[in-house]
Amino acid sequence: MVKNRTRCRTEFVALILLIAAIPAAAQQTDLKLDPSKTTVTITLDAALHDVHGIFQAKPGLLQFDPNSGQLSGEILVDAKSGVTGNGMRDRKMQRDILESDRFPEISFSPDRISGVVARQGKSSVMVHGVFRIHGTSREITVPAVVDMNAESWTAMVRFTIPYAKWGMKNPSTLFLRVSDSVEIDLATGGSVIQHSAANDRAVQ
Repeated sequence: MVKNRTRCRTEFVALILLIAAIPAAAQQTDLKLDPSKTTVTITLDAALHDVHGIFQAKPGLLQFDPNSGQLSGEILVDAKSGVTGNGMRDRKMQRDILESDRFPEISFSPDRISGVVARQGKSSVMVHGVFRIHGTSREITVPAVVDMNAESWTAMVRFTIPYAKWGMKNPSTLFLRVSDSVEIDLATGGSVIQHSAANDRAVQ
């Protein structure tokens, strides 16, 4: 009888430990992207001076699973919103380089994060996904600094794309030479919504 009670107690403790070992993040985190908190900046090296441009993002939603590092959703940028501070240059960029009438959106569709994203504070991670511009899609992995708390998030991403190799025209002229790669800085953020898989099933 004593042996049975001891065995039951041992099995109960083992069950409690097993439950405790289940990651708390059987929890999905929704990251709402706020366009008012998002800036997409480009920098193009030129012979005389760098060219800087700003693009506007659209509202979006990313779904993040802290357990697996899986990330889904899409960050959409309005290609036609791009401005560099020079009207003639902007028209040439829209018409001849981005061809924004044909390709009105630039997008990044992330699928996974390598590294641990802290629930509170900053984390340096790598984000893998598909970047699409001018009708061309490429897999890329980019460094990101993510700052999370219970209610909001921000992320800073910087990467370079060889736009000329991806089918876009290099705007160099006889008198002005520019790089065939462009640096992109993405600063974004928004609100956080956390929910558990159990709650999701209950709603369904």
